[in-house]
Amino acid sequence: MATMLSRRRFLSSMALAGITSTLPPLGARAAEPILETVTIKLPIAPAICTMPQMITEQLLQAEGFTDIRFVDELLPPHDTEQLARGDVDLMVNYASNFILGLDKGEASTLLAGVHVGCFVLFGHKDVHSIAGLRGKTVGVPGFGSGPDLLLTVMAAEVGLNPKKDMHWIADPAQKPKDLFVDGKIDAFLGFPPEPQELRAKQIGRVIFDTAVDRPWSQYFCCMLAGNRDSSGGIRSQPSGRCERS
Repeated sequence: MATMLSRRRFLSSMALAGITSTLPPLGARAAEPILETVTIKLPIAPAICTMPQMITEQLLQAEGFTDIRFVDELLPPHDTEQLARGDVDLMVNYASNFILGLDKGEASTLLAGVHVGCFVLFGHKDVHSIAGLRGKTVGVPGFGSGPDLLLTVMAAEVGLNPKKDMHWIADPAQKPKDLFVDGKIDAFLGFPPEPQELRAKQIGRVIFDTAVDRPWSQYFCCMLAGNRDSSGGIRSQPSGRCERS
């Protein structure tokens, strides 16, 4: 038994030595490059998927940022012009909104995907698929807001003409979820916590869940973008740190 334990200790020590030899010296790990700027501007966006960027102050301080500014401007949550103008350095928003902004020539650069699976499409009993939305009334939070753009692409992907084959409802005075619950619309694209509430109450049926149903489960819903203007852009460094271009 003593011989067996000694061999185990020997093998363990050799394995640990091998792993340690592949790591850089402690001094090298600590000597990360100094940030080119210590200032970063982030938008105040009180939405469930963008809230994390408003509680990153301590993490950014640990990375070397000492001047962390949160910019509050009364813009729609889907608006990307704030980033394009350089008012903020980084922004989380719907991928579809960034694509529209890039088509308009906005100076933004997509840096990373954030998450997937935001939306769930609900329908009443006579709606069994996205193609079944033909001639139906569909509720969305608003036009040009992200959710309607996604559903437009989803409908077109199955051969529907979203402008002619579907009746859209985006009434700011009444939530689409409430219209769906009351049976006033045929389908509804829900965003958390709305899908969870409808499932708990067993209202409607799930037609499509972007968290699990292909191909949309393979795409990012929201993405992180930076302003690519050389005077105010932020770029991602190989070390994982963010520095101005």
